[in-house]
Amino acid sequence: METLIGIRGPDFVMLAADNTHAHSIMVLKDDENKIYKISDTLMMATIGEAGDRVQFTEYISKNILLYKMRNGYELGPKSASHFTRRNLADYLRSRTPYHVNVLVGGYDEADGAQLHYIDYLANSLPVKYAAHGYGGLFVSSILDRYHHQKITQDEAYEIMKKGVTEIQKRLIINLPNFNVSVIDKNGIRELPVISADSLKEEAAAA
Repeated sequence: METLIGIRGPDFVMLAADNTHAHSIMVLKDDENKIYKISDTLMMATIGEAGDRVQFTEYISKNILLYKMRNGYELGPKSASHFTRRNLADYLRSRTPYHVNVLVGGYDEADGAQLHYIDYLANSLPVKYAAHGYGGLFVSSILDRYHHQKITQDEAYEIMKKGVTEIQKRLIINLPNFNVSVIDKNGIRELPVISADSLKEEAAAA
């Protein structure tokens, strides 16, 4: 019942995630942040079972920090995604698998902006754009239609708003608010929350 959206541009990665924490038919929280800052050059958006999501993301982030302390440098986005995929694959073959879907975004001086798609079966793939969850069923066609090689951050944010509008229109599950974060050579920044109210105000103004 959750949704992640990711877009990679020439020199940035933008991630969006809904704020809803639900259990069965009940909404427990509407301000849950599912985008985690792993380091100055790396962020991860995770959805899945609430306990699995928090525990797995903390496990990955703390181990990446430990790697930096031991070696004196940070893992790049590609290495971090491989580390995440390997751990997810190992736990999948244990008695305590993690049921999570992940988008890993980061910026590396050598390789530039990178976005990696990882699902709960430990499939991993570098992508230009991606979406997880039920909302992804409605967003994928929008990402395919509007994404292009020279996309700017403003254009990516507008695509995010188009996707959220479609989710709120088509999906029976209520996902009113989406956090948005972007990472580039200047680090990680949080962008304005995309909410149902803000989208209605824009539509009325137009």
